[in-house]
Amino acid sequence: MPRPSTAALKATPASDKVRVLPKGRQTKAVIVDAALSLASQMGLEGLSIGAVAELTQMSKSGVFAHFGSREELQISVVREYYQRFEQEVFFPALQVERGLPRLRALFANWMQRVAVEIQSGCIFISGAAEFDDRPGPVRDALVGSVKSWLGALDKAVALARDLGELRADTDARQMAFEIHGLILALHYEERFLQNPGAIRRAEAGFEHILARYGNPAAVAPVSPTPARKRVSKINQPSRPKE
Repeated sequence: MPRPSTAALKATPASDKVRVLPKGRQTKAVIVDAALSLASQMGLEGLSIGAVAELTQMSKSGVFAHFGSREELQISVVREYYQRFEQEVFFPALQVERGLPRLRALFANWMQRVAVEIQSGCIFISGAAEFDDRPGPVRDALVGSVKSWLGALDKAVALARDLGELRADTDARQMAFEIHGLILALHYEERFLQNPGAIRRAEAGFEHILARYGNPAAVAPVSPTPARKRVSKINQPSRPKE
């Protein structure tokens, strides 16, 4: 696979986190950031000490001193990728009201990230293809990260159900599975097949899932018309005089 240009890699969005770290840790953070840019476009298997050294304009021995092996570098990239995913998708949704509003926020944040990853690539998806049948620490790091995120999605669905905003018989794992399936299909349709309208279809699919599992009054609340408001007010029984 051809190596992307340095200019293209520098255009890859970096973390929004402001780091004030000792020099050694700052250098390590720079290396991980460069390695993440490489891995996003070339896959974790495309990572090498030499490629990262070239991108960061460091010596191979300098990069090696911070990680000790290519495998440790790959694992550090997986962890950094997951931390950024949490910062962009999960933590902002925690500021939203629990239940369906939070579930909608999780999906909306996820879709915003996917819109960028369609161009740059998703390490979770490419890593699944590279390490699905290759046991070891890198696969364990990938699986652990994905399971942590899907577990959070499961909990968000279960909370919406327990609050009465989804049907009482909703299988939280099944609903989360279907939502996850939309994201995977979106990557395949938009990035690989380059079919237009995939984002719109994924958004429509999410609404279909909510409609199928949801309490209709919670998923699609209907505001009464002014006439209905007047009728309901007229028909209310008068309050007994005290």
